[in-house]
Amino acid sequence: MGVLNITPDSFSDGGKFYDPKLAVKQALAMQRDGADIVDIGAESTRPGSEGISAAEELRRLLPVMEGLRSKLKIPISVDTQKSAVAEIALGAGAQMLNDVSGLRSDPALAKVAAEYNAPLILMHMRGKPRSMQKGPFARDVVKDVVGGLHKSIAIARRAGVAASQIVIDPGIGFGKSFAQNYELLAQLPALAKLGFPILVGTSRKGFLGATLARNGMSAPLDQRLWGTAATVAASILNGAHIVRVHDVAEMVQVARVTDCLLEQL
Repeated sequence: MGVLNITPDSFSDGGKFYDPKLAVKQALAMQRDGADIVDIGAESTRPGSEGISAAEELRRLLPVMEGLRSKLKIPISVDTQKSAVAEIALGAGAQMLNDVSGLRSDPALAKVAAEYNAPLILMHMRGKPRSMQKGPFARDVVKDVVGGLHKSIAIARRAGVAASQIVIDPGIGFGKSFAQNYELLAQLPALAKLGFPILVGTSRKGFLGATLARNGMSAPLDQRLWGTAATVAASILNGAHIVRVHDVAEMVQVARVTDCLLEQL
């Protein structure tokens, strides 16, 4: 899954693809590089971010959706927490929904997914983007994530979402300490017991910057490629079905080689 942020303030590439023409060009490049899905987000959820209105989210999103119509051959996932945005996006050609709040922000989003029979990614986030990295963090992160996902899954199922539509995401970097992110990657088999496909997104995140720090300074975003690669490989080996990344061409290579290794285990 290739990440396409069409925001002015996302942590990794805020503003880079804010122009719809540049966003369309990037989505098509991801397709050429081997992405299976493009995940488009019009609202930043970086630590400390504030939310935007549904109208503003759609103002950013719809021109890109229109620009990709008939050009993009792979599915579009829309990263949104709002049912109104989700419904309009699906009507405009999106095929998957990615809710980083796990239906906590707007439970009605589940009804939209059910109505359109759209795959729904349920992510675990402790707190809200504005304050999630200020703690307190969970004492038992695996228990916290499994419990939170159980609640999200229950909301989705009550709304009529089929079990076959659901994908779960432990929410690496969303309300977890740096150490807890590694713990979750190591403990992905515990999440697999929930019985749903797993998505993992580690690409360029802060815990990698801290791990790769030099002289007390976090590694810059453009120096987190190989750290990302290590976590992508680990995620696949531990059971991830989808990896969400910014650097598609490089991570396609990582995924293909890791898949070959996995076949021998």
